[in-house]
Amino acid sequence: MPVSAATETKLRGAMARLLAGEPLHTDGALTKENLAREAKVSHATVHRAQDILAEWDAKVARPVLRTPGEVQRDETIADLRGQLRDAKAQVTEVQGKLDALATVAANLYAENLALKKKLGSRQRLAVIPSRDG
Repeated sequence: MPVSAATETKLRGAMARLLAGEPLHTDGALTKENLAREAKVSHATVHRAQDILAEWDAKVARPVLRTPGEVQRDETIADLRGQLRDAKAQVTEVQGKLDALATVAANLYAENLALKKKLGSRQRLAVIPSRDG
């Protein structure tokens, strides 16, 4: 079942915008899915438009290239992933140090309690003089 004249017009306009690098509704990648989105029709409708698909395939016979925006996005994502990896490594290191310090503090606390129990009331703690007096 062929497409209507109105749909064909939409698809031709969408194809022209995508090929010119001036998309209105997509990221500009030269894919059939973007052709459908740019024309605001379904993917199935694109596949019913045999003549337009033949033109599309003839004009977009080369491998799909990423647009400059996609390249920049991918580089940003890669950079952010590296930063996240570094931050996670730093968090792991700090967490290890924190766990070690918590263990030391717990041991000192237990030691302090044991010493207080051992001393009992036999000994009085020294009073630290204040600056005022």
